[in-house]
Amino acid sequence: MHATKALARHLPALFITLAASMAHAGERVKFEASRGYTAANVTLRADISRPDGDGPFPAVVLMHGCGGWQPAVRYTMNAYAEFLVAKGFVVLDLDSFGPRNLGGGMVCEDVNRQVDALDYRTHDAQDALRYLQAQAFVDAGSVFLMGQSNGGSVAINVAKGDGPHRNAGGNGGYAGVVAYYPWCGSFDRRTVRLAAPLLVLAGAEDDWTPARECEGVRSTGAKFQFVVYPQAAHSFDLEMMPTRYLGKLVGKNQRAADDSRNRMLAFFVEHSRGRAAASDHLAKN
Repeated sequence: MHATKALARHLPALFITLAASMAHAGERVKFEASRGYTAANVTLRADISRPDGDGPFPAVVLMHGCGGWQPAVRYTMNAYAEFLVAKGFVVLDLDSFGPRNLGGGMVCEDVNRQVDALDYRTHDAQDALRYLQAQAFVDAGSVFLMGQSNGGSVAINVAKGDGPHRNAGGNGGYAGVVAYYPWCGSFDRRTVRLAAPLLVLAGAEDDWTPARECEGVRSTGAKFQFVVYPQAAHSFDLEMMPTRYLGKLVGKNQRAADDSRNRMLAFFVEHSRGRAAASDHLAKN
């Protein structure tokens, strides 16, 4: 769940203007969705940003929550892209809802649409992976996924190996996955065999996707890490003041936002194929 048009009205007009002005960061690219959902053929759109040079670079796919590309989400994703590009990563910020005419928060307001999104967006994540792996400037064995909320639940599906491309890790799939405040019902059970390393970042005060639903989960496969931030609610990394939407508390917690960003970066570096090179780049930046 993220800032919808209704929620955006509670934000200062100056901030909305600033957020909107950043809506076209990076280069716009398009590729076909393997599962259209709303139509037989859907063309996904994304913004791609990359470091200077020929690469190949490790890469990260960013997936929004149920509100889609709303202003606060776009602002935050663009900030993530700027941060990660400076650390030597290619970043692909993917829009799943706009091309399907499901933006504006309508998915947030309908549980059935949220459940459906977990299916077709898991395909979207794999479509984005294949797109990046086809780029000469991307290290095909070091592509990562980060998802927020509904996108975070998709990230759990991907880490489990769900979807059309069940290989994970190595050159076949994502090298690692980070899920911000996801619905942990996507695990299905407390003991799972993860196909790719997974880091879950949750807020202790989240009353939309409670952190307690992730407690006790363990993996018999790839490594699973779970971090809970005290006093943080849902959407704790988004640039918006704490408020309530659909009865749920949402909004930024600066401490959680800063720490989670650093943990995410460290996770990507740890699981990158060129760990030594990535660590050297971090030391210089």
